[in-house]
Amino acid sequence: MLHWIWKLLLLAMMTLGVLSVYVYLMQSRMIYYPNMPGRALEATPADIGLAYQDVRFTTADGIELHGWFIPGSEPHRTLLFFHGNAGNISHRLESIRLFHRLGLGVFIFDYRGYGQSAGSPTEQGTYSDAEAAWTYLTKTRALDADDIIVFGRSLGGAIATWLATRHTPAMLILESTFTSVPAMARRFYPFLPVRLLSRFQYDSLRLIGRLTCPVLIAHSRDDEIIPFEEGRLLFDAAPEPRRFLEMRGGHNDGFIASGPAYESGLRAFIDAHAQTATES
Repeated sequence: MLHWIWKLLLLAMMTLGVLSVYVYLMQSRMIYYPNMPGRALEATPADIGLAYQDVRFTTADGIELHGWFIPGSEPHRTLLFFHGNAGNISHRLESIRLFHRLGLGVFIFDYRGYGQSAGSPTEQGTYSDAEAAWTYLTKTRALDADDIIVFGRSLGGAIATWLATRHTPAMLILESTFTSVPAMARRFYPFLPVRLLSRFQYDSLRLIGRLTCPVLIAHSRDDEIIPFEEGRLLFDAAPEPRRFLEMRGGHNDGFIASGPAYESGLRAFIDAHAQTATES
């Protein structure tokens, strides 16, 4: 009996070792999904009746990125959109339409390796992409930081948080995002030493306390990918002024399933803090 116990323990250790090596080597493919459903742009804002400008800009390390600028009814209030880890900007037309209804201009772009952007995605690369997008708005388009709303959904929330701790936008909106990659990995692989294995951090929980702008965090209890608790942990760590918007629906359709409550929640937050910025 003892002989078989040792054999089972050895098998378990070997299995754990193989799985650890797999997770370590495959992390990039487990985080970035530029080919799901694909890199080809399936539509443009023109298909939903919105005028737009095709934009190409270059990062500090020489990667050409592609995006769209959609003018809004408010001359200077612009939302900088960081999307999630799958697909490309053409899969975000419903969100673009909604933000346009709020009167916002929208600047949305694809990270390196996504859509028509060159290169391959990495954590530091996405931060460089964010910095280049900020530079495009503040230098090329000469927008004031007080007129820029930074928005990040899912993985984009981590990138948006990083950017908002390096600059001071008018406000930060985080939707359906997580505290860090190791924290999420612990939820999926509780039996692995994920902090030792993780080559990616995207540690928003560590950064969010440094914010100097108002923050809205939106999350759904029905989110099947990033648990509701992740959003609450970020909210608890964020400085004032802050607001939490509880959504309903799944990870990818919560903003749609939440309907008017989502849109009115965003509008109230944006209007309140845009007015405060104007008064100051």
